[in-house]
Amino acid sequence: MTIKEWAEKIHENAVNHGFWENEKSFAEIVALCHSELSEALEEDRAGKPLIYMQDGKPEGKAVEMADCIIRILDWMGKENIDAEDVIATKHDYNTKRPYRHGKKY
Repeated sequence: MTIKEWAEKIHENAVNHGFWENEKSFAEIVALCHSELSEALEEDRAGKPLIYMQDGKPEGKAVEMADCIIRILDWMGKENIDAEDVIATKHDYNTKRPYRHGKKY
């Protein structure tokens, strides 16, 4: 499955589960992504494994990072953005940048 197909499938699932009954602003999408990243940080701070099951639900740092990707792909699916093309274009650009391109980290 391509990344674009994943985005379409993820968005369809989110719609089917009621997450798009009300329109979301871009700021809300970013905040939801940020919350998933914060959950990943909390899993790390608690010393939890990358992936583990709790009451039949996948948990862990990797799972929370995946949740962020799912949120992003949901939005890209809604906007009909070819995520694979955007990622490839940005990665290609990044390969041509100088070492750390002036950044400390």
